Amino acid sequence: MAESMSAKKLLRSIFAPSPKLIQMKKVVLVYGIIAGLIVTIMMAFSTGYYCSKGDFEGGMIYGYSAMLLSFSMIFVGIKTFRDKYNGGTINFGKAFKTGLFISLIASTIYVIGWLINYYCFIPDFMDKYAAAMLAKAKASGIGAAELEKKAAQMAKMKEWYKNPLFVILMTYVEILPVAVVVTLISSLILKRKTAK
Repeated sequence: MAESMSAKKLLRSIFAPSPKLIQMKKVVLVYGIIAGLIVTIMMAFSTGYYCSKGDFEGGMIYGYSAMLLSFSMIFVGIKTFRDKYNGGTINFGKAFKTGLFISLIASTIYVIGWLINYYCFIPDFMDKYAAAMLAKAKASGIGAAELEKKAAQMAKMKEWYKNPLFVILMTYVEILPVAVVVTLISSLILKRKTAK
């Protein structure tokens, strides 16, 4: 009898989620999509700019700044869920879970955006990037052996970039750690045991 009750409870939670869970999903989707669109649009414009310029100097700073700006939506999403739908309280675990789901949605939109941008609009990105990195290394005055090592490194990276699974993995590795750090900080700041 106890097993059938727990099975009923499990089925009810899957097929008839609580209103709080529905609201959490709504917050996660809305803020995840907003964050994903912000970071993807900024990435597309910056990549186009740096590729047309042929110089990637400052591109990494711009890219990570865009990520931090877009991931402010993680903070806003957790706060919205806490204040509007969770009675003004939230524990660290629920805040982190909310932020993590927002991060995953935003990061997935970014990965899809990069794949479209790379394969449809700038398929020669790795050639331009490698050439710019080698020119920068040469201008810095490094020795021939170091330059050869850098050239081999760039050739290996270009070869890896021919595999779409590698591109997906590397794009997630680029953005997801930043999102998790922002989620962690936001969860620590926003956790609240009692409503104000």
